[in-house]
Amino acid sequence: MKTLLLIRHAKSSWNDPDMDDFDRPLNKRGKQNAPEMAARLLIKGKVPQLIIASPAKRTRSTARIMAREWKYPKEAILLEEELYLCYASTFLKVITNKIDDDFDVVAIFAHNPGITDFANYLTEEIRIDNVPTAGIFAIEADTDSWKDFDRASKKFLFFDYPKQEVV
Repeated sequence: MKTLLLIRHAKSSWNDPDMDDFDRPLNKRGKQNAPEMAARLLIKGKVPQLIIASPAKRTRSTARIMAREWKYPKEAILLEEELYLCYASTFLKVITNKIDDDFDVVAIFAHNPGITDFANYLTEEIRIDNVPTAGIFAIEADTDSWKDFDRASKKFLFFDYPKQEVV
């Protein structure tokens, strides 16, 4: 079994409207939500063995903050340029070409609308209108190889985000 965690970057700052989108940092709320969501994954027992992230500043920062909570070395985070504002199909390309089968739980940090589109592609159990900032979508695939991820039967695990009440 392989578990995929799709994680949208935490809330970013819009204080400088002239700043390039790629360079936008996290705002105060984003810096608070990221460790909170990482702690929720610890409670669920779904800590990634591999982290792949878009290199945009807000996404890289979210991945680093969460990695710190999981005791995951920030220098081991794999930055993938093609995840910056990508289409849903790009996620499959990254999954099948970049992930070694030794990893059973993988987190991909990326952006909307691609992350919401890809989450909806993966399951018919729920329909997600929007993966909010710092939101986490988890799915399990019945396969031993990431190369077979797309064809494998999948089971929706959970969808969690900062404003969702924890039960």
